[in-house]
Amino acid sequence: MSNVSSGSDCTIDERTTVGYEYDTKVNPTILGDSVTIRAGSTIYADVKIHDYVQTGHDVLIREQTEIGKESIIGTKTVIDGYSKIGKKVSLQTGVYIPSHTTIEDEVFIGPNAVLTNDPYPVRQNVDLEGPTVERSASIGANATINPEITVGERSFVASGAVVTEDVPADTLAVGVPAEFKPLPDKLQGKNDL
Repeated sequence: MSNVSSGSDCTIDERTTVGYEYDTKVNPTILGDSVTIRAGSTIYADVKIHDYVQTGHDVLIREQTEIGKESIIGTKTVIDGYSKIGKKVSLQTGVYIPSHTTIEDEVFIGPNAVLTNDPYPVRQNVDLEGPTVERSASIGANATINPEITVGERSFVASGAVVTEDVPADTLAVGVPAEFKPLPDKLQGKNDL
């Protein structure tokens, strides 16, 4: 792990790759204090992981990604690079985060949720832009968020929803395609981690 700079009290299991050199000119992977990387995970060079971050098993974090302190990256989650993940974010098992995505602080994303960054089903020559998930939003299991979508602060995307339009702050998005409803009283203020 010559291409890694790590803080104190880090735990890196056997059978991990940290500092994977995808190019001849890369910066080291930077791990803050008390970071835990579990077996089967691959962390590319040019990744910065702040203090107290934990991964599950078999996680992939690609280049030019930054992960804020106290975040949890669940088992078999893929972060495809060029993305920023805030602090106290919880990505559950099997979440897919495409390149060029922004996830702000205190966001929860449920198991097998998929965010996308390509507006065409057949590759075209276009810029890829993932979603932006604003502070304290929650996305349920198996939800799909289309490219360039903003999920507003404190909003909830229901399990299985397919989001094709921006979700306003403090809104519930439900269905396929997602329709917007007022956030029920019982959910207001409940998604702050």
